[in-house]
Amino acid sequence: MKKLAIFDLDGTLIDSIGSIAGACNEALKENELEERSVNEYKYFAGDGALELVKRAVYASGDIEYKKLDSVYSIYKEIFVKDCTKGVVPFENINKLLNELKERKIKLAVLTNKPHDRAVDVVNKIFGNDMFDMVLGYKGEQTKKPNPYSALLIAKYFNIDLKDCVYIGDTDTDMQTGVNAGMYTIGVTWGFRDREELIKNKANVIVDNPMELLNYFT
Repeated sequence: MKKLAIFDLDGTLIDSIGSIAGACNEALKENELEERSVNEYKYFAGDGALELVKRAVYASGDIEYKKLDSVYSIYKEIFVKDCTKGVVPFENINKLLNELKERKIKLAVLTNKPHDRAVDVVNKIFGNDMFDMVLGYKGEQTKKPNPYSALLIAKYFNIDLKDCVYIGDTDTDMQTGVNAGMYTIGVTWGFRDREELIKNKANVIVDNPMELLNYFT
């Protein structure tokens, strides 16, 4: 029986693309760069805040990244002030998490969002007691798809890798799960499409959060 569920955050647990796009577009606008569409941000996101901003800056025509530092600074300031503006859990996520807790499954969040922001978001959206561990970006070693943090979580709970499930919505997530030797589930309600999840070797793909319960019986 699977004993540990490790979730990606943005695009898997929470619908945050509007918040991400709004913050970055504000930072672009203040630097006289062209704002990008929400759909573009689905592909900018997934590899950390700095990489997201780099992609947005480049797409807006600053191919030499002359304004990168300024845009990134403003972007971070916006999220420090209000990291959950417009952010909500996807439908049925809370129901899923409560049911997993009833089944005594350990719950963790692993994200490329900066660690302090990740903890802040998770606590504000889900409360302090829903997840047993939250890990965000603390340096290159912890950046997905490096499996370092996923393995650290499994080791902390003393759970065999065969009993761990990694759940996410992007190529980076699938690569993280595969690299860690965990059972990897791709979700289709997030930022990327089914084809990307298949290409990156998801063990299975689900279309609704409650389908995940089938893998924790």
